[in-house]
Amino acid sequence: MNTILRAADDPLATAFNIKELFSSTLNPLQVILTLIIALGIGGFLYFIYKKTFAGVVYSRSFNLSLILLTMVSAMVIMLISSNLTLSLGMVGALSIVRFRTAIKDPIDTVYMFWAVGEGLALGAGFVDVGLIGALVIGVIMVIITSAKGNSTMPYLLILHFDERASQQIKGLIRQLPKAHIKSKTVQHDGIELTIELRIRESDTDFVDKFLRVPGVFDATLVAHQGDLLS
Repeated sequence: MNTILRAADDPLATAFNIKELFSSTLNPLQVILTLIIALGIGGFLYFIYKKTFAGVVYSRSFNLSLILLTMVSAMVIMLISSNLTLSLGMVGALSIVRFRTAIKDPIDTVYMFWAVGEGLALGAGFVDVGLIGALVIGVIMVIITSAKGNSTMPYLLILHFDERASQQIKGLIRQLPKAHIKSKTVQHDGIELTIELRIRESDTDFVDKFLRVPGVFDATLVAHQGDLLS
């Protein structure tokens, strides 16, 4: 009891206890450098994702989340690797987290896993692995995307026409490569037809042919990322 009172009355002992409370096994300079490197690699992922994006609607917020995901993953791994007790508590805390955001494109999931992997490497101190991995994977992604530039892509052709133009429309559809009718809606003011096809990005002049057919009100070509019929 007397020892406790003496410790409470001693300002030096109190200051020592406060210093011990906020002491850390991590070097602040090392933490800052790791987060800066994570920011740089996250920015590289941001550039690669934007450069190789081939979806319909580009999401800048998702791309920015790749930068933050890299930095947060690095920070979490630094905490876990520095303290065994903290690592067990961190695993328990993360196990109750539930993410409800739906990922529509599988490639977005790969980019998220890539960002987490970079954060794991940097947080564990394997900076060389993180830098080499980011560079190699990024170059491969650019090469694959560039090689895919001349290949065919899936599109949806949406036609709105009068019933009298049905025969001519059917004849033009037969000329389209790998065309499949996805839906047909009959209305009082005409027919709406949705066709799935696969063409090159430069071969879109055929849409004008549909519009020249008497009875066709409009023809719309939309990029499509869904699965094509075999």
